[in-house]
Amino acid sequence: MIGMIQILVYLLAVYLVFKGFEILQIALMSNRTDRTGGIVIGILAVVIALGASGFFVDMADTQAKSVSSSFPK
Repeated sequence: MIGMIQILVYLLAVYLVFKGFEILQIALMSNRTDRTGGIVIGILAVVIALGASGFFVDMADTQAKSVSSSFPK
């Protein structure tokens, strides 16, 4: 069961990173003359998405390790 939860968290992490890059792409392809605000928001979205996905993956791995260590070998 915990393995399926880990897989779902990994998929969530990949999705977050893709969405961060999607926001950056939208900002880069904008027709506005001054795109710096959008690009800054896009870069922040990518950084936040990478950080959040790393946190979620680490949290899921820690939980899986604690569950697996509670079973006798």
